[in-house]
Order: sequence, then C-alpha cells, then structure tokens
Amino acid sequence: MKEAFIKLHLSVLIAGGTGIFGRLITLNEGLLVWYRMLLAGVLFYIVLFLLKKLRKLPARDALRIASVGLLLAVHWLFFYGSIKASNVSIGVVCLSLMSFFTALFDPVINRHRVSASEILFSLVGVAGIVLIFHFDTRYRAGILMGVVSSALASLFTICNKKVASGYPSGTTLLYEMGGGFAGLTCMLPVYLYFFPVPTILPSATDFGYLLLFASVCTVLLYILQIQVLKKISAFTFNLTYNLEPIYSIILAMIIFREAKDLNFSFYTGLGLIFLSVVMQTGRVVWQAKRNQLKP
Repeated sequence: MKEAFIKLHLSVLIAGGTGIFGRLITLNEGLLVWYRMLLAGVLFYIVLFLLKKLRKLPARDALRIASVGLLLAVHWLFFYGSIKASNVSIGVVCLSLMSFFTALFDPVINRHRVSASEILFSLVGVAGIVLIFHFDTRYRAGILMGVVSSALASLFTICNKKVASGYPSGTTLLYEMGGGFAGLTCMLPVYLYFFPVPTILPSATDFGYLLLFASVCTVLLYILQIQVLKKISAFTFNLTYNLEPIYSIILAMIIFREAKDLNFSFYTGLGLIFLSVVMQTGRVVWQAKRNQLKP
C-alpha cells in the first residue's frame, strides 16, 4: 500500500508537469499537440503490442472514440495556447474551472437534475478566475483560452465516459490518440495558414522534450495510474488528483520563477479556487460517509 501511494503522488507530479513541457517546448501549440499525439500514439501501440493487448474495435465504436480524441486534441490546443499566451500558473488555474462546466454540461448530456450545491461551490472558483482576469490585464488572452480549454476538458471527460465504457482504457487511449492526430492533420494546413511558423520540424532540443513529454507524461502516466487503481480506490485517486494544479504551480515557480510575475490578485483568486476545491471535496467525502451509513 505504501508503494501504491508513492506511485499515486508520482503520477500526480507527472500530470502536473504537462504544463511545464508546454512552456519548455518552443513549437506553437498546434505543432506541439500534433507531435504529442503522434508520438504518444506510436508508443501506446508499441506498449500494447508487446503486452499482447492490442484490440480491434468495430468501425462505429472506433469512429466514436476517435472523435472524442479530436475533442481532446482541441482541448490541448487551447490549454497550451493559454500557457504560451500567459504562463503555466494561469493555464493550470483556469483548468480548475472544469468542475463548474461539468456541473453545467453533465445534466444536459446525461439528462439528470442540476446539482445546486455543485453550481454554488463551483461559482466560488469562477469568482477566483474573474478576480484574476479583472485585476491582471497582462494575461487576459491566456485566461480566455484557459477558460475555453477548461470547458472542452469537461466535455471530453463526460463524452469519454459515455463512449469508452466496455473497452480497456489502453485501447481507448490508442484510438483517441489516433483520432486526435488524424483530425489535427486535416486542420493543420489551415491552422498554419493563420499562424505561420518558420519550420514545422522541431529542433533537437524540442524533439527530446517531445519524446519525454509523450513517454513520461502520457504513456508512463497511464501505466502508473493503472497500477495505482489496482490497490487504491477510485475515490481516493480522484481526491488526490485535486493536488495536480498545486504541483504544477510549484514546479513552474521553481523552474521558471513565475512567482515574481504573479501579483496579489492572482494569489487571492487562487485562494478562492482552492476553497472551491476544498468545499467540493468535503461534499464528496460527506456523501460517501452518508451512503456508507445507510442500511
């Protein structure tokens, strides 16, 4: 169990590092995501082949899962666009709005009642983003892209749960990477027309970062998560992942010294977002205990 908890926090730390690579890699967000999905898809294929877990899906299901992969790709485009337009801390903080958008989208997509408490707690996080947006005008473009990224991440999570049920997570991820890569390949000429670059080929340094990015922050992260979930409940797993934004911000402050670029309004807004996470976590814990007490 001790080893499982170490792996759990290592996986959260790796997940928190995804934003760091977005800042380290000098390619624009379109090429960054395109290369990430290409390399991650190839690596996933190799891993599943070696483990003899490759599985062919029916064409209809494969297309549905691949289309969700394209949604993931567009989410990544806005997420890394947010980081490049502002910094890692802003991009990660905006992603904390996922719970707010999930509280809005999930009842519509899955046709159930809206939870007033979920909306209320999430609005505290929204207030934090509004505070940062209003008082720190330097990062408004990055914040707007971050908010869109958060909405897309919420849609991806909801849709992924609907289309991936009944299939191994490794197979699902492989088809999502393939779908995202294929979709981006079709979009890339138009994207590069509006956002031209000197070359589409990464430098040696960028290629090294991309390999680490795809292998460590995608493939290794997936393997760790699978190993951890064999020992630890999904409930504990999800609660621990609330630490991911904190890990990202700490890493960004250490590596890029972002603390000097952040003002009082950022930390106040971050405090409100953290309060929102704490309240939502407390609500989940309380509901879990109440359900356990039921006869």
